[in-house]
Amino acid sequence: MGLDTIQLTKDIVAINSVSQRSNAAVSDLLEDTLKQCAFEVERLEFVDDNGERKVSLVGKKGEGADGFGLFSHSDTVPGMEGDWNPFDPVVEDGRLIGRGSCDMKGPIAATIAAGAEIDAAKLQKPLFIVITSDEEISGLGARQVAEESTLFNAERPKHGVIAEPTRLSPVYAHKGGGRVIVTAHGRAAHTSTDKGISANFLIAPFLAEMAELATLFKTDESFMNREFNPPTNGFNMILDDGGCKPNISAAKTVCTLSFRPMPNDRSDDVIAMVTERAEKYGLEISSRKGTPFYISPDAEIVQAGLKATGAAKAGTVPFGTDAATFKDYLQLVILGPGNIAQAHTVGEWIEVAQLVESVDVYKRMIEMLCM
Repeated sequence: MGLDTIQLTKDIVAINSVSQRSNAAVSDLLEDTLKQCAFEVERLEFVDDNGERKVSLVGKKGEGADGFGLFSHSDTVPGMEGDWNPFDPVVEDGRLIGRGSCDMKGPIAATIAAGAEIDAAKLQKPLFIVITSDEEISGLGARQVAEESTLFNAERPKHGVIAEPTRLSPVYAHKGGGRVIVTAHGRAAHTSTDKGISANFLIAPFLAEMAELATLFKTDESFMNREFNPPTNGFNMILDDGGCKPNISAAKTVCTLSFRPMPNDRSDDVIAMVTERAEKYGLEISSRKGTPFYISPDAEIVQAGLKATGAAKAGTVPFGTDAATFKDYLQLVILGPGNIAQAHTVGEWIEVAQLVESVDVYKRMIEMLCM
């Protein structure tokens, strides 16, 4: 069965599936499409903390072990409707424009279109298409698939592609995401009484030390990884005192520090250094770290990606993907149409020619790894 990749992209872009909403409607369309393309489909669901129903899909064609998977996600960042018409996809000047066209509804369509053209009878190893929820905000969809999917775990694929936009250049590593939240508790009072305790003043000495750490992380090579561009961890800080008015002492100030862990860097030391300084000032602290992704550039799946695209060598990217979850289950390469620079923007777009080209790239990889 042949699919029109451009029309399928437009159809799923037209369905609002921002991460703060349910993605059930777009998942219904994708599930029906996969079934029409002769895939067996498993549907996994959960209800998020806001009561929204979230859906991930696992499609499988063919039987056996050591198969190949194409992975994507169906949620998007907010549409920013006040600035454009994000869910009214159009094709202009060789670009398909719409929210998620690049990240990553175009790549979803390309993976399904590639799989649609594969005859199950010719597969010596199974082909999987996995479409997760909530990649943009929590990664819970990927974790549910990895932990609960019967199809995925019964005949787990040996190799896979995360189809995030890389301009069809194979990627063997990406950064993770780390966050440290530091909170100061004061006492609110009108400043005329002089009875308040400003949480902003309580946290100020700590903030000064964070400015020093920011400089350290940008200049000390031991906190960097030169395989990435930029090689630094992107250490950042934002503050929230609840919009406290100038004539009121702030009762609570929250400092959120974020950074991007890299393979073989000092991410644990970053958290330890921030924690030590927060505790010195008696501040409340919590932290979490999302792991980066890394596979050897010489790995079989990376070499397959190079062969399928004709690229000279694999690279790295500074953004995160579901590979951080799935890397413990199979060999992965990140490889997809589109440029991440267009993702999440007003007027998000993907080049039509590259979107069409990606279908052939994925078909070549299926033939190499499943036939």
